[in-house]
Amino acid sequence: SKSPSPRQNIPVRYFIMKSSNLQNIDISQQKGIWSTTPSNERKLNGAFWESSVVYLIFSVQGSGHFQGFARMGSAIGCEKSQDWGSAGFGGVFKVDWIRKESIPFQFAHHLLNPWNDNKKVQ
Repeated sequence: SKSPSPRQNIPVRYFIMKSSNLQNIDISQQKGIWSTTPSNERKLNGAFWESSVVYLIFSVQGSGHFQGFARMGSAIGCEKSQDWGSAGFGGVFKVDWIRKESIPFQFAHHLLNPWNDNKKVQ
């Protein structure tokens, strides 16, 4: 169920989440959680509270594919997860997976990021 949120009528935000390995993606898909580095937490939490929805597009570094996408389901808290070991991750937050599928970057080469010198999204 959706919790009440002050995030009405604000644009949708999108973030590419890079993972160092496929195991982290599998854990996320099984448990509906994610954790990122502390340096990313402020930006993601800001987007969560200021936007109507935040989509996270996941890719394993060097894979040449997206592994799927999810909606950010909660703000990032202080609780850490042992699922990822001590890899320097911050707090855990909920993600609601929408699609779990390996999609080659070439299928998205027509998408350009205007906030990154119109580079391809990958």
